[in-house]
Amino acid sequence: MTAQNHSITTLKKTLSLSALAAACAMTMSVSSIAATSPATDASAVPSAVDSSQRVIRRAASSSAAQPAQAADAKNDLERDQEAQATNFHASLYQAPATTLSRPPVVATPLFPGQAPTSAPTKAPAQQEVQAETQVYQPGPISTTGVDISRGQLAGIPAPKVSVSNISFVPTVLIPQKTGLGTDKIDVSLLDDFIKEVSPNARHYPPNFPNRTQRYNAREKIKVLTDWIEPYAKASDASYDVLLRAAKLNGMGRNLDLGSDFAVRGGQYVDRAIKLKPDSAEANFLYGMMLSEGGGFKEGQKYLDRAVKLGYVEAEQSLAQSDLLSDKKSQALERLQRLQQQHPENAQIPKQIQLIEEGKYYIWDLPSSNIAVKP
Repeated sequence: MTAQNHSITTLKKTLSLSALAAACAMTMSVSSIAATSPATDASAVPSAVDSSQRVIRRAASSSAAQPAQAADAKNDLERDQEAQATNFHASLYQAPATTLSRPPVVATPLFPGQAPTSAPTKAPAQQEVQAETQVYQPGPISTTGVDISRGQLAGIPAPKVSVSNISFVPTVLIPQKTGLGTDKIDVSLLDDFIKEVSPNARHYPPNFPNRTQRYNAREKIKVLTDWIEPYAKASDASYDVLLRAAKLNGMGRNLDLGSDFAVRGGQYVDRAIKLKPDSAEANFLYGMMLSEGGGFKEGQKYLDRAVKLGYVEAEQSLAQSDLLSDKKSQALERLQRLQQQHPENAQIPKQIQLIEEGKYYIWDLPSSNIAVKP
């Protein structure tokens, strides 16, 4: 072998040993990255297996670009270098003479009542890695800040709430249809509304303390009539359903909601009287609706029947009918007689005063301060 060839051989050995040392350092620092790198073509990237059975990928040699005629000359040299590198690399991963003694890792049970299980035995090379693993144990929870549930924040006034004027709406259930065994309908809120608004909207002209209350009453009558309409339209609707539907539609007529309310109100109360001919309230309601709508003669017979059944308001409606029929003295005489029979009634003296002042509507009284909610 010539001196020039000897120099080339020595240079190659030096470069190869330097590359092997760099590969070892790279292997120790990024072994996890190399172990999880995607598989590549074995012919393009050669591999070696160390003592821990981990595959190390090495970069392709730059000598692959050399001419083909130099490949045969390097085969014997590269085999010697790879054997030396394998022995050197294996010595770096030899197990230490002393082993670490650590308590076995016990798996924490995930569910109550589950027995703890010991971790399975690992290979010697993996036990060293597992010895460095720390199992998280939940500690006590600590809170920061100010607990406002047990006291009052400084500088902020505590709210004070007082409840007064508590009222309860009595539960009212009525039969849906005539006959026994029929379903019941809860009309608690409906009856409460009728009781509150009737003094202002039962008679014509209606009288409300302000426009807002008048508007709220109109809108609520629309909603309630739509709700009770399917029950009242049934051919076997009960008397209680028909009477309430007639009251709502009658008030809707007085509040100028349309002629449909007047027609439906008359139909429902007529059917109610047929079911209960001796009902004082039904006879009064029908007679009042007819007389205040201009049918004085038609309504008088129903009002007279209601008076005989002891309905005081029917007598007042007769006085209104007399007044609108140009029978002022007869209307005044009727109310004065009624006042003597019922001195506790506060409306009758006010109605007498209206007639004496030349007014024609005895129900045009100062409205009560109601609060109809929308």
